[in-house]
Amino acid sequence: MEASFKIVIAFILLMFTISVQSVQMPAWLQRDSVSRPLTVGMLLSNDDKLITGINARVLLQAADGSSIKLGENAMLSLSNLSQQRDNQPLFTALLDVAKGAFRFTTSTVAKLRAREISIKVADATIGIRGIGVWGKDGDDKRLVCLIEGKISATGADKNEFSMDQPLTVYNMPKATIASGIVPVDSEQLGKWAMETEIIPGNGAAVAVGKWKVILLSAPDQAAALAAYDTWRNAGYAVRIVPVSQEGKPAYTLRIDQLPTHAEALALANSLVGKFGAVSPTVAR
Repeated sequence: MEASFKIVIAFILLMFTISVQSVQMPAWLQRDSVSRPLTVGMLLSNDDKLITGINARVLLQAADGSSIKLGENAMLSLSNLSQQRDNQPLFTALLDVAKGAFRFTTSTVAKLRAREISIKVADATIGIRGIGVWGKDGDDKRLVCLIEGKISATGADKNEFSMDQPLTVYNMPKATIASGIVPVDSEQLGKWAMETEIIPGNGAAVAVGKWKVILLSAPDQAAALAAYDTWRNAGYAVRIVPVSQEGKPAYTLRIDQLPTHAEALALANSLVGKFGAVSPTVAR
């Protein structure tokens, strides 16, 4: 019985190879045709789709220690996730960036681990051998930037190419022929990187966050559930908490896992007037 249980646990761990580390809402997870808010601590699996809204950011961590960052209005689909092949440790993943900006970074420890990671973006399929890649499929730009390491890729024209020089870019404009590999300066890369970075002061939730934003109070369960559905449909990971107000039962709607008072306050201020949140407050 114990052996069977361990096998089941091991199988589950192999399925879930990417975890959600931080979310600057709104963001959604689509799984089995059901959409829900993307929440810190979630374990992601094959066929999951992540979607971010306006001004949103997401930080993911893969089983090999690599990090994946998403910018606003992005869409990422996950497949081919596994941690072993032929009983040997091997992290595999296919990251399909249908739109928006992303950044993939391999940690120092991750460089020592066997992995096969491919990223599809802007009609190109990239095999990751490097430790730093930034890319975007958007209306303003469609490109892949090698920050450090090496990548092999197949372009929209089905031609294969490789990149091994840091700070080089492969541009793929819509409706035109790809412009090939060109250099880019660190200043420009810094500007692009801001599109995927979670900047302090924007109210991102994290795994160890102890602060919360209390959005509103509802006098009864029906009103609380209606507000709950509205916020969650909008991509906010809210909770309903029963409370007592003036000796009467009531319900509060709140967002947890904010790391500091400043981050909680920033989120509260950004949500004033949204979906009935007239005057959100913060607490620990």
